[in-house]
Amino acid sequence: MSGFIQQLLNGLSVGSIYALIALGYTMVYGVLRLINFAHGDVYMVGAMTGIIVSGQATRFEFIKSLPPSVQPLMLFLIILMSSMLICALLGYLIERFAYRPLRKAPKITLLITAIGVSLAKVALCLVPIPVSSLILFLPII
Repeated sequence: MSGFIQQLLNGLSVGSIYALIALGYTMVYGVLRLINFAHGDVYMVGAMTGIIVSGQATRFEFIKSLPPSVQPLMLFLIILMSSMLICALLGYLIERFAYRPLRKAPKITLLITAIGVSLAKVALCLVPIPVSSLILFLPII
């Protein structure tokens, strides 16, 4: 029975991520009338930011000075806020430098630009990350 509950929670987690990405695609298409292929890559950058920050945040002295019951919550908030900040900044930069200059251009130009931005982000995420920054702090539930 515990295997069923675990798989149910896994399905709800993955389904929630898919729903969030689909909602983002719908909102972007509704506003810009453009299918933004780089949209899922922004989520990937946010996840990678969370992984890197989780490895670094455990070394902060002010985290270690907190009571043990508060440390996981504070780490979660730091990871969440840093991922949100990086994704917001990346989204602004993409819109400002890739899409805004092409507002009056034909739709095919915007589509090609969206694919190019997506490929550029994937290539940047393939840059090696030091293993020391990938040490995860995940509380056992």
